[in-house]
Amino acid sequence: MPIETTATVVAEVPDDAELLAVPYDSGLSPAVELHLPVSGLLAHYDAKGEAGEIVEVPVARPGGVGRVLLYGVGDASPRALRTAAAALTRKAKGKDTLTVVTPGGDVAVFVEAALLAAYTYRIGVSGRKPVRRLVLAGADEEPVRRARTVAEAVALARDLANTPASVKDPAWLAERAAEAGVPVEVWDEERLRADGFGGILAVGQGSVRPPRFIQLSYTPDEPAARHVVLVGKGITFDSGGLSLKPTENMKTQKTDMAGGAVVIAVLGALAALKAPVRVTGLVAAAENMPSGTAQRPSDVIKHYGGRTVEVLNTDAEGRLVLADALAYADAHLDPDAVVDIATLTGAITVALGRSMGAVYSSDDALAEQLVTAGQAADDRLWRMPLVEDYAGALESPIADLANVESGSRFGAGSITAALFLREFAGERPWAHLDIAGVGRSTVDEGVLTKGATGFGVRVLLEWLTRS
Repeated sequence: MPIETTATVVAEVPDDAELLAVPYDSGLSPAVELHLPVSGLLAHYDAKGEAGEIVEVPVARPGGVGRVLLYGVGDASPRALRTAAAALTRKAKGKDTLTVVTPGGDVAVFVEAALLAAYTYRIGVSGRKPVRRLVLAGADEEPVRRARTVAEAVALARDLANTPASVKDPAWLAERAAEAGVPVEVWDEERLRADGFGGILAVGQGSVRPPRFIQLSYTPDEPAARHVVLVGKGITFDSGGLSLKPTENMKTQKTDMAGGAVVIAVLGALAALKAPVRVTGLVAAAENMPSGTAQRPSDVIKHYGGRTVEVLNTDAEGRLVLADALAYADAHLDPDAVVDIATLTGAITVALGRSMGAVYSSDDALAEQLVTAGQAADDRLWRMPLVEDYAGALESPIADLANVESGSRFGAGSITAALFLREFAGERPWAHLDIAGVGRSTVDEGVLTKGATGFGVRVLLEWLTRS
């Protein structure tokens, strides 16, 4: 569901604020003068000024008692501001209005984190609701507007990924893409077959709910200097196919289309952020199910453009649908750069854990831009190597490629998956973001809520609008 918390700007703190948040820094100095013994209170509570620290103080108000939340912002760095903002929003959960004296530093970062921490996804009426209104005293409207736009885009990506697969299928995802506010073109199964999208069709053939290929287009008002293609994996549920996953591993697989959700959310936000880049979004959507019509291990499929692949593991399906989309982009869209994003491999979680995504790239400049944007946006990326010696692991005796390594010669599952995708991306600058580890959170903490994270929206919007 959309973020329920609104954020508005006022010039000064209203006199009747019942719940007021005032920042103090690591030197324990409050940002505004209060008729309270602030130094004594902070000393009493052994406050240190660390980001996320909150001291709650009751104060007399006309007609009752209000509250002042003294909140620490540490060194007011972007990371500290995010921590402080998320702690505040969580503290105010269930309240009607929180009036915030905004701290120094990057206001957009602060407001974005406050709104993201307020995100909830509920089916039903139970549960404590987030704070209804944030009233931001002393903030400029422009950074608050950007923060709202980015947070809403992240929330949309989370909503799409959190939606149960009983509701969400490829056709449903195409309908949601049509609501993004940009031109959309959709390939149904007949058109996919006619145009030769063999990878998407093969992955989807085991399901009664047929696949879709979705193209979204954003064109800025002014002539664009470059054209970027974003490609997202849209597996609306991944059972593993005939290479069936264990039950525990299957419980979170409604989020296996998180990359496609990111692409839809990013395309929908570009106009509001006045992005100067022309962007085409491609989402390869299918449901990977076992049945009498499902693809089998040892099948050979022909991808868009004619390259053949021997399918050794039907649970390595994301790369098969992405391969079609990448080949289509290379053949028809003539982009200056291509970036694909996918919950692709469990192996990357072993390598990087659940707080950092991976970037593989054929182009040093593109990789550096994405890593830098990730640092700024707090969708942190780590560049991983495309080890050429591992490419031989994808050789097939009967097809151009195998979809996974046969045997256990190298065991570098995330790297070989990236090498597989590179085969379809052409010679232009290309990057692959593996977000399998960071696409879903197991905890309510900071800006994250249990479930889909929307990882990728912030880094791509930062890259497309600021670089």
